[in-house]
Amino acid sequence: MPELPEVETTVAGLRPVLEGQRLTLVEPRRANLRRPFPIDLRQRMTGARVIELGRRAKYGLIVTDRDDVMIFHLGMSGRWRIDPAEIEKHDHLVLETEDGRRLVLNDPRRFGSVDLVRSDEIDSFAPFAVMGPEPLGDDFTGRYLKAATKDRKAPIKQLLLDQRTVAGLGNIYVCEALHMAGISPAKIGGQISGPRYDKLVIAIKQVLKAAIAAGGSSLRDFVRPDGELGYFAKDWLVYGREGQACHCGALVLRRVDSGRSTFYCRKCQK
Repeated sequence: MPELPEVETTVAGLRPVLEGQRLTLVEPRRANLRRPFPIDLRQRMTGARVIELGRRAKYGLIVTDRDDVMIFHLGMSGRWRIDPAEIEKHDHLVLETEDGRRLVLNDPRRFGSVDLVRSDEIDSFAPFAVMGPEPLGDDFTGRYLKAATKDRKAPIKQLLLDQRTVAGLGNIYVCEALHMAGISPAKIGGQISGPRYDKLVIAIKQVLKAAIAAGGSSLRDFVRPDGELGYFAKDWLVYGREGQACHCGALVLRRVDSGRSTFYCRKCQK
């Protein structure tokens, strides 16, 4: 599943094509993805001018001059294609601009979603209403994380993947950040000290910024809007490296937690 850096990279790729442009065509090509397309999507978006693009957690935001926000989620396999030579089977939403550009949302597995909300109601959009702070924002600090996990008995990895704790973190970057911070993924959240949380927050921000700068990870289904694969994967320290040497010389281990692979170093992470 595309994680926060992949969505940030996608939004950055869409921005020069969409921002400031009036939409001359908005055409859903089927009734639904994971859930139905908004019934009035075509009516409200056609003729609107895109004034801003942004991101909240793993969702992309397309804001128009009609005070509407189209919110998209890429699901497991979604991606935007820019100026495709032809429309393909799994292109489920088509946008065209006054400059003659075409953008299509392609999603073979159809686990993505498209929603439309008023700008002044975006904070009450159901997934956003319960989310914690953005991990790259100023509100996400070691002090916040210490308070949010006070007396919690769950492992720190599980707490970080809970969107109510922090918005947008996924399995890959949680594994990497915990390794960078030297914290075991199995460590009980309520038992981690303030200074260790300070170090963890720094690691989370560093690994996310590095991934965004590199264009996202190169997981099988993720392709940037310009058609290029991201290439942060080659810099992973533990994720996907089971049996290979950590920088300390010990072997990277893997176990399964709640159906997700956890990669870690027993020597480095306590």
